[in-house]
Amino acid sequence: MPDPLSASRLSRQSILLLIFPLLIATSACGLFSKAQRVQVPQLLKPLAEANKALLLNEINRQTTVQSIQGKIDIQFEDTSFAESGIVEKYRQTEGSLVLQRPGKIYLVIQFSFVDIAQMSSDGERFRVAVLRGDEKYKRFVKGTNNAVYPKLEEATTPATPNAPKKPTQTTEKEAVSALSNLRPQHLTDAMMIQPAGDASLVYVQSEFFQEENDSAARAKKNTRVVRGYYLLEEFTQPSSGEARLVRRFWFDRVNTIRLARVQFFGDQGLLLTDVSYSNETTFGEGTKYRLPSRIEITRPHDQYKLTISYQSPATVGVDKEFRPEAFILENKGDLPEVDLDERLRRKATSSP
Repeated sequence: MPDPLSASRLSRQSILLLIFPLLIATSACGLFSKAQRVQVPQLLKPLAEANKALLLNEINRQTTVQSIQGKIDIQFEDTSFAESGIVEKYRQTEGSLVLQRPGKIYLVIQFSFVDIAQMSSDGERFRVAVLRGDEKYKRFVKGTNNAVYPKLEEATTPATPNAPKKPTQTTEKEAVSALSNLRPQHLTDAMMIQPAGDASLVYVQSEFFQEENDSAARAKKNTRVVRGYYLLEEFTQPSSGEARLVRRFWFDRVNTIRLARVQFFGDQGLLLTDVSYSNETTFGEGTKYRLPSRIEITRPHDQYKLTISYQSPATVGVDKEFRPEAFILENKGDLPEVDLDERLRRKATSSP
């Protein structure tokens, strides 16, 4: 009696003998021919290794700076048309900046050597004076740093129809419009990073790879690369079973570990501020500090982007102590005052 297993083996072997010549023939037709070579973004190497402790040290290395005083260039971009692929970039202006921990700032913004705006924060309250432009833009705005306010609309001053505008007036209008809703504490949080490693918070490290434009000085235009990052995410301790993301730190790993980006998050995970750091260099004459000289601040929900560059990092004053009154802006120009806290109180009492 024939063995059924032997018959099954013979059947499989027969099928394979039939398929094998077919595979050879198909190969000859090009199915298994050499694959076409395609250019892909290059992974930048070498990649530095780091643990959580080293990443925290890199953050806190920058937090030892107590104050900064220097000249800056400021570039505004209106991203309110981002959904249609349009970004309106305003002309670059200059500024004089003083920063001091914790959260203190005094900033004067100029165009053609004329002050167009001033702003300050003492760490708790802020003040913004808009000095130039049409009358509808001129005002003195006061508020509290940690409060949330609706966007400040233009004052209802009638505009002259079809009135010709000089280039200088147009630039002032653009800059002043952007400045009216700029809050000083957005700058202090980005430019003077708060320390990390608080025992009441939870830190989680991960690895990330991102395709991006090659930022190397000699890179060809439109060259794309893959850059390796470490991410360090800062969470609140779980309360009622739920933690909240506070900050996400990005560390560039190419050649060395460098803090390249910080994202700040609010309730329900909303991205409040996205800050990028580049062009690290020595600050101050003979000082030990190496800090980023170019800082890009994006406020996605406020629909603007700010690029700040120190004009001469080597001449920046570092760690000078300023008196508290140096960060209180006075309304010396008798501008119309807008108290944002008072507005909120009136709105609350008038609501049913």
